[in-house]
Amino acid sequence: MVVRRYARLYDQVFSVVAIFVALVFFFPIYWAASTSLRNPIDTFTVSGVGVPFLDFDPTLNNWIDQLSTPETQNALINSTIISTLATLLALLVGLPAAYALARFRYTTIKNKDLTVWFLSQRVLPPVATVMPFFLVMRSLGLLDTHLALILINATFILPFVVVILRQSFLDLPYELEEAALVDGASFFQTFLRIALPLSLPSVVTTGLIIFAFAWNEFLFAITISSQKAITIPVHMAGAVDTRGVQFWFMAVRALIAMIPPVVIALLAQRYIVRGLTLGAVKG
Repeated sequence: MVVRRYARLYDQVFSVVAIFVALVFFFPIYWAASTSLRNPIDTFTVSGVGVPFLDFDPTLNNWIDQLSTPETQNALINSTIISTLATLLALLVGLPAAYALARFRYTTIKNKDLTVWFLSQRVLPPVATVMPFFLVMRSLGLLDTHLALILINATFILPFVVVILRQSFLDLPYELEEAALVDGASFFQTFLRIALPLSLPSVVTTGLIIFAFAWNEFLFAITISSQKAITIPVHMAGAVDTRGVQFWFMAVRALIAMIPPVVIALLAQRYIVRGLTLGAVKG
């Protein structure tokens, strides 16, 4: 009885702590939603937590204003194009590399060393490569273009694809691929028809994660783009001008930046769960 009582008390305390932590992380989202519905004057006069209809009269003028401006529309289109194509390019290059590291053995260099090298590229501070990338893109005439940001984003999210999917391929039963090889299938056919379909949940999960990385990328976007290829994070920074921070516009732009990845994650939720748990239980 005493053990059960302490266990129940522990569960209650843990639940309270979990709710508190969730509220702390949820508060910025609530602040953005509340501020986006306020008139500019209400941003500075409303006190407390700012509950709509109780502390102020909500309005959609900020949303209408932002969604109707060409700058916001162009930034949203640019982020969608750049993030989607960078994700597809990283998966196209990273999937065969991950499969090769999982299934083949090399004599000149160990697979573990190659994996560590890929991982080190992810640890590399992006700010250390800003100027080299800027000079390369300028020499190629690719400044302020979608192609430049697609290539840069794909370069930085590629190591993540290789490291994560390599482990996913290692967790797959190799006997299925051996049976296909015995039946006359090539390594490419084995990868395309057996390994890839079995690891699809991990591929989708990895794709969503690297899509979020590319969608939120700010450093290279503000360095390479100036007008035509401006993305949502750079557009968010534009809410700061000589008059100060326009919090009502900042809130709308922050929510616009959050909504697409969240919606995509909710739609692919079952793949995310399967992908994160693939290989967790063996035997």
